[in-house]
Amino acid sequence: MAAPDSGEAAPRRRGRRLVTTVLVLGLAAGGTYAYVQYTKKAPGLPAVDDVSPNDARQEAALVDQESQRIMQTNAVLTSTLRRGGTRAAAMRQPNIFGSSIGKTLVLPQRSRPYYVADLQKYAQRDFQRQNDGSYVLGVNVFVASGAKLVLQSSSGPLTIRMKSVPGSFTSIVGFGASIRINGSAQNPVRIMSWNEQAGATDTRLGDGRAYIRAIGGEFQMKYAQVSDLGFWSGPTGGIAMTGSDRPDAAAERVDPRASAPKRVRLADGTTDTTRGSGDEVEVTTSNGRTSVGFLVPTANLVTGSVDHSTIRGDAYGIFVSASDATQITNNRIENSQVNGVLMHRFARNASIENTTVTGSRGDGFVLSRGTENVRITGCTAADNGGNGFTLNGQPLANGPSASGESPRAYGDSSVTSSTARDNRRYGVELLGGTHLAVQTSKVVGGDMGIVASGDATGVQISGNQLSGQDRQGIVLRGGVTSANVAGNIVDDTETAIYLRDSTGSVIGNTVQSASRHGVSLVGQVGGARITGNTFGGAGTSALDVSRAKGTAAISNNGTAGWHDTAGFWTEVRRVAKPMNIIWTLVFLLVVVSALRSRGSGLRIGRRHVHPYEGQRTLEQRPVLALQRARKVPTTETSPDLLAIALPSGGADDQVREAL
Repeated sequence: MAAPDSGEAAPRRRGRRLVTTVLVLGLAAGGTYAYVQYTKKAPGLPAVDDVSPNDARQEAALVDQESQRIMQTNAVLTSTLRRGGTRAAAMRQPNIFGSSIGKTLVLPQRSRPYYVADLQKYAQRDFQRQNDGSYVLGVNVFVASGAKLVLQSSSGPLTIRMKSVPGSFTSIVGFGASIRINGSAQNPVRIMSWNEQAGATDTRLGDGRAYIRAIGGEFQMKYAQVSDLGFWSGPTGGIAMTGSDRPDAAAERVDPRASAPKRVRLADGTTDTTRGSGDEVEVTTSNGRTSVGFLVPTANLVTGSVDHSTIRGDAYGIFVSASDATQITNNRIENSQVNGVLMHRFARNASIENTTVTGSRGDGFVLSRGTENVRITGCTAADNGGNGFTLNGQPLANGPSASGESPRAYGDSSVTSSTARDNRRYGVELLGGTHLAVQTSKVVGGDMGIVASGDATGVQISGNQLSGQDRQGIVLRGGVTSANVAGNIVDDTETAIYLRDSTGSVIGNTVQSASRHGVSLVGQVGGARITGNTFGGAGTSALDVSRAKGTAAISNNGTAGWHDTAGFWTEVRRVAKPMNIIWTLVFLLVVVSALRSRGSGLRIGRRHVHPYEGQRTLEQRPVLALQRARKVPTTETSPDLLAIALPSGGADDQVREAL
């Protein structure tokens, strides 16, 4: 049976229970508060790939289907015209091609452009004026090579609603043609997807959506308002200007210095003996020499412009690939499902000016691999789900590849006098490449400000203003070489300038209100140069070199405005390097061994005893011999006789006395 609690044990148990109850209630309250604060946060942008597997498969299949329809339409038209005869004569007039994929209105080449009235005439009931003055396009439009389509209105704004319902959508595609959408500030051209069943624009991408695309040739759009076009891929992304990847079998290798005309085989199978005409583009070799070139038909490269237009809710705001000298100016692009402006492979010599991209799920502006000499000036990227600006100069292949791509890097592109504000990831990201530049721009907020990585070389980051980054302002990492970071102002961030396994010059920068480091060097930074910078703020160090390897040149930096907040343990961590700890332990081991070897004196951690105490000779003591008493009859024995038999002294005296 258990013993009852003592008087002192019961209060202790009650005290422990009270403490436990308080801790549990405190944790529960803290967890509830944290959950409430978390649920109060804005949901933010969904992911770019936020799509169900079924929709993904369906959208990809629809992209392939569209490519097949376009190629079949062009092949039928080209082969029929080549054969001649009465059928060819009929094909030189606008016709509607029917197939299992859908109906397509084909506009073949002619001397004069096609206008809205021509679409109304040839598409008949599939393009009729509505009571509100708009037009509903219910058939695909294919503008053949050499033809020109002009969408404009001389009286009032023009509104075209492109049919886009579940299981069916329309498109306007030019193949080596010219498509022009001409509005004005007073009378813009409005183009949108249209779901007749819902009586509104089509916001569902899973079953495909209406789009506009120019394949080669020319595309121009000004003063237009475009909304809710495109799905899944760049070519079907909304407003797309595309060409082939490179000069191919349709181009002939020639000597540009020769004056004799060359017979060049065009994409439609015909030949052209002109050179340098409007139907051809001369492409020189990558090193700039003009001894050898290619004559490329118009169908292989695209050129065009988008000016003073607004694009809302497209899959891709503007998609450009295999282009030359594209101009994108004075536009506003909002709420794109993927990226705002995407310059894809082999987009060269383009200019993007005074264009604003906001609310994209992905990045604002993207220059992907294979782009060269693209200038972004006076643009703004704000509140996008990824980066504000992404410049990717990495090679298309790092070795032998199935497509035989060159392993050389791309570059010579720049972001100048632009603004990146409150983008979820970085303000500007530079990936690989050569001579990429970010100059005189403003970066506000984001996880990091300007980030260069991926073996980029010759990066120029100068004259920029950065503020409010969560972690770092300017970052060089992952093998960046020959970078130049100069004349930047970095304010209100943890670490202003961060170098990791990279080299370059950090000269003349001003750091204000950094809360951890002014400049931090990590990893292999041998050859880096840190000079002439001014550091202001309060943190653990203005110059963090404790994790650096290699020799960096550090000189003439102003740290008077820096308040070092490193505490005792921070200083300990600075000193407590692995090698320092190892050598300290070795020294202590030597000292302890020396002390232990000092003769038989006092030993550390032991009593002061003789070392051979256990082996000493025992003390010699005399043996006490007792005398045996004579036998005396008991009846005759007397105390006096017994006393004579016992020796005197000590305990024996006490015995005698007792007797």
